[in-house]
Amino acid sequence: MLRRGDFLMIQNRLNEGAFLKDIAAELGVSTKTVSRAVKRNSAPTGKPGRPKVSKLDPFVEQINELLARNVWNAQVILRELQSRGYSGSVSLLREYIAPKRALRPSRATVRFETPPGKQMQSDWAELRTMIAGVDTKVFFCVNELGHSRAMHIWAALSFDAHHTFEAMVRAFEYFGGIPAQVLVDNQKAAVIEHPREGEIRFNNRFLDMADFYGFKPKACKPARPQTKGKVERMVSYLKGHFFVRYQQFESLAHLNQQLEQWLRTEAEPRVHGTTREVVQEMFKRELPYLQALPNTRFDTAYIETRRVGWDGYIDVNGNRYSVPSNLAGQSVRVYIGLEGTLRVANMQDQWVASHTLRHKSSGWVVDSSHHKPLWEKTMGKVQARPLSVYEEML
Repeated sequence: MLRRGDFLMIQNRLNEGAFLKDIAAELGVSTKTVSRAVKRNSAPTGKPGRPKVSKLDPFVEQINELLARNVWNAQVILRELQSRGYSGSVSLLREYIAPKRALRPSRATVRFETPPGKQMQSDWAELRTMIAGVDTKVFFCVNELGHSRAMHIWAALSFDAHHTFEAMVRAFEYFGGIPAQVLVDNQKAAVIEHPREGEIRFNNRFLDMADFYGFKPKACKPARPQTKGKVERMVSYLKGHFFVRYQQFESLAHLNQQLEQWLRTEAEPRVHGTTREVVQEMFKRELPYLQALPNTRFDTAYIETRRVGWDGYIDVNGNRYSVPSNLAGQSVRVYIGLEGTLRVANMQDQWVASHTLRHKSSGWVVDSSHHKPLWEKTMGKVQARPLSVYEEML
């Protein structure tokens, strides 16, 4: 039976040029019902009676909130409602959502398919979630193979160049191979300048990584994110599925563990809405087309130069770390890893020290072997005195 709100929706859709059968499908009624309402120019008027109570009524506010967040998948909404006590069917939920789909924002674009092993699309997004009980802004990088739609997701607290490189390296390792091309947005982490005419200037470290892994870097056209629409849609899929189901995490590491588990148990076994094939089955066919991983890993650490003090220490992030004393007064390269490691190399690229980063409140970080020659040299110049000298002074 049509309600007054349904009749208003019919009028709006007719003004937009919609067909009666399409309107009927959206409302979940017959075409004749819509036709009669149009001829009557009003919703049907029945005898007033006791209003029918639906199992869905207590959850309407939650449903509308999810729709406002652009979550339209009925199964995802169903899981969320069931966790709050909903015992009704998914068909009842679909009937409620159907007439509202006309309000769903959309943008038409031409779909471009890529052959297996050809391309990986990469993009960053952000949202707030609870980590260790704290409301935290989290950045997550989605790397998706253009052919099979297999993807890898990595969450971090920053989306600078080094975290971008780390996310891509982890994706290569997760897939077990490297695509021929990596398509990125015009983020400064990868693209320094992208003029509408002329050559693109990529970040030098990004070019180093491309050479290391043997892929060709490619950037989207400026102001046209549809160029990498596949991964844009996967960012929406992630927000509308994973972060609806999982909303609290013990740590950033726990978040990444949950992401990989969700990829293997839900995202990869699903039938993709565009290809109409199971993602993990398509990936099995795409894998042989990926290039083999090299024997070593690209170093995504921050690389900086420091001058060693005359006491054999260097300053890093507000604390001091020991290096071999023979480097006192010389310059060294420091590699600050994203996982809290500190490695030091001399200017001939030979490793000379390794530490774990610590807050300055914990004190200087010392490797006793670094300064042993310095102490031996110093002790050799100290005059030894017998105890009798001090006894004479008493």
